[in-house]
Amino acid sequence: MADSAVRIGLVLPDVLGTYGDSGNAVVLRQRMRWRGMPADVVEVHYGDPVPDSLDVYLLGGGEDEGQELAADYLREHAGLRRAAARGAVVFGVCAGLQVLGTSFRTGDGRRHDGLGLLDVVTGPGKRRAVGEIVVETPAGPLTGFENHLGVTTVGPGSRPLGRVRTGTGNGDGTDGAVTGHVLATYLHGPALARNPALADLLIGWVTGSPPADLPLPEVDELRRERLRAARGGARW
Repeated sequence: MADSAVRIGLVLPDVLGTYGDSGNAVVLRQRMRWRGMPADVVEVHYGDPVPDSLDVYLLGGGEDEGQELAADYLREHAGLRRAAARGAVVFGVCAGLQVLGTSFRTGDGRRHDGLGLLDVVTGPGKRRAVGEIVVETPAGPLTGFENHLGVTTVGPGSRPLGRVRTGTGNGDGTDGAVTGHVLATYLHGPALARNPALADLLIGWVTGSPPADLPLPEVDELRRERLRAARGGARW
């Protein structure tokens, strides 16, 4: 990877860019550059071809209309699917999680096909999940902010990202889903800014080995503050 830039695809930020998740691309690029890995962000807008040659693909959150547009567009322009089939890293947040799944139902009850990269099905819940969320994972606790109505069921072809300690997540005590190098979650924040270990997990998938530690005291202290706040009243 040292001889060529890692190409980070920011997929449909004009459609799936409601909650600031585009910041995940900035974080991923900068953490690579701090380690001497050249990295570039390639924005793929609605109407652009979807290349199958990128190293990482990032999808963010959006409202029902944007989510429908994204799912239809990415099924028609199959570059993301081809890239995932060869092992490219794919990271989705909220609507991105649902688009990467098998199918989802929007608030009006209509069913829409997803990309099928994750074995998850999503439907509207009875109450919107809004607020801080903490998810316990093998890599440690992740923090974020959730704002969604979706209730997601993870099938046998995927596994949950982690167990919810505070918040709602998928709606069954878990959050997100993982299949191979495809990972998705309900955590906004942006998720990779609030959780450097998650960003480094993706970098490790891209490079084939875990990156060297990169201590950032200010980020670490902010994470501790958010965890303390989110744990208030929660049972750990």
